[in-house]
Amino acid sequence: MNDEVSGEDIARIEERIEALREQIARCAKLALAAKVAIGAGGVWLALTVLWLVPFVPFMLVAALAAAIGGVVLAGSNATTWNQTEAALRASEAMRAEWIGRLELRVVEERPTLH
Repeated sequence: MNDEVSGEDIARIEERIEALREQIARCAKLALAAKVAIGAGGVWLALTVLWLVPFVPFMLVAALAAAIGGVVLAGSNATTWNQTEAALRASEAMRAEWIGRLELRVVEERPTLH
């Protein structure tokens, strides 16, 4: 196994880290959408049960679908989010290890002439 690490390897892992961060941002948006769906469906159901809005069967079914769909979306998204965060942590650890393997040299400061 080759223990050599190149700048290209680090650039590739940086790209992967950026892609994982973008996926986590999408997961956050989906989590918000799931909460909105659950809330909207629940509010509509409560309003219907309390007779504050007229009983309309298709609206009741839509409210139930929104609430149940939101719960399903939240559960699925939570799993994806957790897996993506784990992959992100692993990629960041790999990047740190690879950077630590590089034999970096210190650039000496030169006095400026201005």
